[in-house]
Amino acid sequence: MHMNKDNNRRMVLSILVDNTAGVLSRVAGLFSRRGYNIDSLTVGETENPLISRMTVAVTGEENVLDQITKQLAKLEDVIEIVELERDLSVCRELVLVKVVAGPEDRTRLKTIADIFRANVVDISLRAMMLEMTGATNKTDAFIKQLELDGFEINELVRTGISGLTRGFASVDD
Repeated sequence: MHMNKDNNRRMVLSILVDNTAGVLSRVAGLFSRRGYNIDSLTVGETENPLISRMTVAVTGEENVLDQITKQLAKLEDVIEIVELERDLSVCRELVLVKVVAGPEDRTRLKTIADIFRANVVDISLRAMMLEMTGATNKTDAFIKQLELDGFEINELVRTGISGLTRGFASVDD
């Protein structure tokens, strides 16, 4: 359980839903009606094409998070909800970052990429694009290190968190 100074907690939910039109809108609507911003939301088809998995990260007061979880469970399209607790799950996100870098910067930039196990996925005369996958704190540290080393970030995109519970059991067992 991650709490901040305002008694807010960050919660990551893995939600199995019917893979139907409008389900994303209905789930996101629950958060917006409560006035809560979704920190991160990813959704995609599972191994079963009839089911999608949403991974939703949200920060809020405990009682509001409990209410949202209960209301989500009442939605017709929701099959299962599991909180992805830090020690009992694996959560990752992907970041693509385009950095201003001429030929003279490439070695130094590649060194930073290697430290964070990032890959160079595109190179042009004045830029390099790096791809890194990892926990949110790792992606935050990667971006911060690029900035601390004086690199100008031209563009950046993050996928948001995706996660699964550890071990053999799946959310829908």
